[in-house]
Amino acid sequence: MALALVLSGCSWSDSQGSSSSADQTPEPSPSPTEFEQSFAGSVSGETATVTATAEQTGPGFAADNIGVSFEATGLADPRLDPAQSNLDEQLKSLGSPALRFGGNALDRRTFWTSKGEKPKHDEKVTVTPEDLGRLKKLVEATGSSVTIGIPLGTYDPERGADMAAHAVDILGDSLVGLAIGNEPNGYTVDDVPSGAVRGKGWNKDKYVGQLEAYAKAIHAKRPEAPIIGPDVYDGAWMDAFAGSDVKHKTAISQHWYQLYECDSTHVPGRGPQAANLIDPLAKQSAKKNLGIGKDKADAAGLPLWLEETGPTSCPGTNDTSLTNASALWAADFTLYAATIGVDRMAMHSMLGACNGGAPMSLICDPADHGDRSKAFQVRPNMLGLRLLVPSLGGKFTRTAVKGGGNMSAYTVVKNDGRTLVTTVINANDAATVGGNPVTLSIPSGFSVDSASQVHGVSNDVKSATQVVPANPLPADVPFRGKDIDSASGSDGARSSAASSGGADDGKLRIDLAGSSVTVFVLSQG
Repeated sequence: MALALVLSGCSWSDSQGSSSSADQTPEPSPSPTEFEQSFAGSVSGETATVTATAEQTGPGFAADNIGVSFEATGLADPRLDPAQSNLDEQLKSLGSPALRFGGNALDRRTFWTSKGEKPKHDEKVTVTPEDLGRLKKLVEATGSSVTIGIPLGTYDPERGADMAAHAVDILGDSLVGLAIGNEPNGYTVDDVPSGAVRGKGWNKDKYVGQLEAYAKAIHAKRPEAPIIGPDVYDGAWMDAFAGSDVKHKTAISQHWYQLYECDSTHVPGRGPQAANLIDPLAKQSAKKNLGIGKDKADAAGLPLWLEETGPTSCPGTNDTSLTNASALWAADFTLYAATIGVDRMAMHSMLGACNGGAPMSLICDPADHGDRSKAFQVRPNMLGLRLLVPSLGGKFTRTAVKGGGNMSAYTVVKNDGRTLVTTVINANDAATVGGNPVTLSIPSGFSVDSASQVHGVSNDVKSATQVVPANPLPADVPFRGKDIDSASGSDGARSSAASSGGADDGKLRIDLAGSSVTVFVLSQG
């Protein structure tokens, strides 16, 4: 992967501009009392069977598996204060999400001072203890944990240690990691504003020397301060961090974006086309590349934190980042990454304008570009993440999908085995298939309490993802297919859900809209 492509994902502006994000309406009005889908066309997709079990197969899905990354300059934004905006409310809709402050702006635009000094070089934004106090209010309101980057672009270990000490003192237990620098493997690259902060002789050995100097200065002030790193994609730099003499190494932190070949137009491929987000090859790419970080973390005896990620690292990719496909990808990728051992993840975002700001951001400011409002709006990818909140606190179980075309599913068990949450991602294009008949096979003794959904009229519709809020299933749900594993069901049949949430044979037969993510909450009773 070209380093410049990785770095561009952290950019704080969209040089190509952006169409305004449409209002994402969380719930229709008046609020429905039953789960009811809308279909973009007649249901003609391939029939699928999703088999959910209570058999645990791997890791859990915790609050930190859903997270938001911001540029470090956002620390100086007064709207972090819950009294100054609805940011806390938007974040709380993700549970208690992991928060991270870093990005390209950390080493190139951020100046820390606790003494009122002016920036020493070309830094544009000054961050102070007062700003960290405002962040403390935000994490108290959201219940979030937070990681903070310490600027390394201008080498100054004592200043970095001063920032770290204040962060430890102000944020307390909510601070779980300090990252010294952001993507240091790209310090000689000038493809981002003020990108080159080191000379051509810069390498991972010199990075380790400066990393150790910063960590030593930090631990002289706060001996237990947790250090994470190296905040890169490159496995060799992960080895360098893991092998350093830094004390209290807490996690291997990786950066990775799903679509990074910015000049590519191949589908399937890794170019910035919406279809590439949901192509099955995307999972293969994720498994390979996150596997690098997982292997390095395991070798170091540390957890893997995906501190910066997103749909694409290419600037100006509104036709991808604002599509309904990004909502499907966000839900699928977040769950998939957790199943392969990512313990913490943050989708890179910014507090900028909907029109002209970074299109991949989960949230944006609807005010005219250059102005600010206090009411942030959400993008389709955040709607996809919201749907995962019922799965928090669960452990992944064995779940299988048979048939259905481009479809995947995940199940977690929670509440001492009394609750199952099954998430089905139907990435078949609603504009083509309308929907797919699905037979959900559930363990004996469980029934469906509620279902919720995000969907669009197609995979590539922009800023038009819709939400079907959690509600009980109606007495009759549509089912136009045939059960793969039995002769029951026929074309045009309707499956009774009633109070049992499924038929007497432990199967719920239901048409699921294409271009959707659907969450079923099941209880034992």
